[in-house]
Amino acid sequence: FCFLHGFDAEEDLVGSLACMSTKERIKAIQKMPETMRKKREIRNKVLKEISKKSRHRGARPSCCTQCLQGAAVSFRRFGNDLSEYFHQLRVWHKTLKIIGAEFGTSVLSYFVFLKWLLNFNIFSFLINFGFITIPQFLAAEPNSLSFTGLELLTGAGYFQQTVLYYGFYTNATISKIENGPSYNMQLAYIFTVGIYFVICFLILLFSMAKFFSRNFVNPQAFSVNASRLLCTWDFNITNEKAVKLKQKNLHTQIKEDLTEVNKEVLNFSVMERLLRVAVHLTAWAASLGTAVAACAGVYFLSINNLELFMKGHRNDLESQAAMLVLPVVVSLLNTLIPFFFSWLGHLEKFQTPGQHIYVTITRNIILKMSIVGILCYYWLNIVAASESQCWETLIGQDIYRLVLVDFIFCLLGSFFGEFLRRIIGTTVCVSLGLPEFDIGRNVLDLIYAQTLTWIGILFSPLLPGIQMIAFFIVFFVKKVSLMRNCQPPCKVWRTAQMMTSFILLLFCPSFLGVLSVIGVTVWRLKPSEECGPFRGLSSMFAAVAEWIQILEGYTASKWVVWIYHNLITSELFFFVLSSFVLIVTYLYWQIIQGRKTMTKLLRKQITN
Repeated sequence: FCFLHGFDAEEDLVGSLACMSTKERIKAIQKMPETMRKKREIRNKVLKEISKKSRHRGARPSCCTQCLQGAAVSFRRFGNDLSEYFHQLRVWHKTLKIIGAEFGTSVLSYFVFLKWLLNFNIFSFLINFGFITIPQFLAAEPNSLSFTGLELLTGAGYFQQTVLYYGFYTNATISKIENGPSYNMQLAYIFTVGIYFVICFLILLFSMAKFFSRNFVNPQAFSVNASRLLCTWDFNITNEKAVKLKQKNLHTQIKEDLTEVNKEVLNFSVMERLLRVAVHLTAWAASLGTAVAACAGVYFLSINNLELFMKGHRNDLESQAAMLVLPVVVSLLNTLIPFFFSWLGHLEKFQTPGQHIYVTITRNIILKMSIVGILCYYWLNIVAASESQCWETLIGQDIYRLVLVDFIFCLLGSFFGEFLRRIIGTTVCVSLGLPEFDIGRNVLDLIYAQTLTWIGILFSPLLPGIQMIAFFIVFFVKKVSLMRNCQPPCKVWRTAQMMTSFILLLFCPSFLGVLSVIGVTVWRLKPSEECGPFRGLSSMFAAVAEWIQILEGYTASKWVVWIYHNLITSELFFFVLSSFVLIVTYLYWQIIQGRKTMTKLLRKQITN
């Protein structure tokens, strides 16, 4: 009887679907809580039913209609196959699911941030390569230097006369056809870099807003706790591996929610509080003192490094190898001191893992951004004022070496910091156990690398491509190291706001600091006389001023001249714009505060 009842229900379903239009039928089948195999069976039965009805009515479609229908079906199948193929190309999609299930959202946030930066650098590389590098290939002269292989580490030698560096780019207007369209390399270079940073600003702003609305204003956080148990399972999952992965993921999420619910509020005596404050102050004094000492060492080393820069123009392999001293020392400091900061965090014994991570990130950001600030001062005030023929290329080479050596030390940090630590914890000193993944240290490594890439874009346009390859390798090295060497966090906790915090740190101080460096370089510093697209000008921005003077003679371009004089070069416009942005930000902040108050009242009503 039950079998006949189910058969009748399926027949009714097929009949109702056959009466629908094609678009409505596809949507209805997609929304069914059935497996893909079952959905295909139902779709085939519906198609058979439709063909029966058409034969019964004696209405056979014409040959042209049949061809069009066949082409539409073939095109739809091709689109589905193509989407599945591209879905399989997203090699990190399954990896992120496994990491989230095994190690929780705190570790997962690092890999999501790394993937976000990887996509960001792909976009950066395509813009620079398309608008700056490809046109330069048309006007490039043959390279007269020989390739020795050491250039891969030093970035000097053969690479000096390639599109990798600013000094190789021409200041001429490129035109392959006489009296044909031309390409102004000066304007292309400065507009590409300028528009790129505007796009970066908007992407970072919208990303922060998106993650803020998703994580800080999280509607799921106000839902009933039992809903995760009762309503979260996806019954379309039938694959055994996928089922186990979903179970692990759900298990980790429930543990994180229970940790938030069962937070322990520790009550300390007055003496214990004073002791904790003393420990925190001592740790901060030690970390700030270490950062100051590291910055002083980098400053004095960079001063002495200028002589090696000047020798680098002679094709001397020993002087080129000596150029690696500064990046190696900087990378050593950036690798070893964060381990010291992590050790200080363990001594302080924070109540929650989140406090430990955020304090460690703050100390690391102070260290790394201070070192970058010292290097920028060295580049803009000492290297730019030197007697070098092309100081922009020297800065590009220095940043190339810093990026490459930092990448090598990042890989070595995974080996020594996690692999050897696992060997020691499992064989020599079993009480140590397996290490945990240090989120704060690894995240700041990414922010530091991205900051160097942004600074170097003006001096080495292809640097985002190098960083893109580095991030791709780091993703899989860190993934393998995590799976084989690390254990899940001992204290499971939910990190809804962590991704927002990462992008906020990337925006300020990293991105805003880079904008100030680029602004000083473009508006204040005089370009080299013998190299680069801006040779012979008083500043890089003077290329735009000369272009505007040319446009003043054309009536059709008066609106561009008006925008330049009344908006771009007007302090009043930027004052009004900044005031408007601050007012809008304040209004939105007040709206958010009002919504938070309303949310609390509604939660009280739900509880009642």
